[in-house]
Amino acid sequence: QVQLVESGGGLVQAGGSLRLSCAASGRTFSSYGMGWFRQAPGKEREFVAAISWSGGITYYADSVKGRFTISRDNAKNTVALQINSLKPEDTAVYYCAARTSRVLTMRGLEYDYWGQGTQVTVSS
Repeated sequence: QVQLVESGGGLVQAGGSLRLSCAASGRTFSSYGMGWFRQAPGKEREFVAAISWSGGITYYADSVKGRFTISRDNAKNTVALQINSLKPEDTAVYYCAARTSRVLTMRGLEYDYWGQGTQVTVSS
């Protein structure tokens, strides 16, 4: 069993930055693919970013490329999402997810574990 706990969300003005963090339990964290997803009110959950077990491969949604950066620290069992140049449309609950397979994916259904989410609100 893997437990994921997100932190770092909050209220920020447009153009600002946030750093989201996800702490994972489990001794095999370094073998998991990790992803970030978000869900805005009234909308479906959408993929944001993913990172391979080694950190060597990353995927981003087109809407966040150049503004968001995903990273991981396997020694600390954490994955982070640096969010810059925030826009009101980035407002959502952000979820961290883990996939026990090493194959990277953008499909939420292929992730095995999910955190409880952290709220990001961007004011205009």
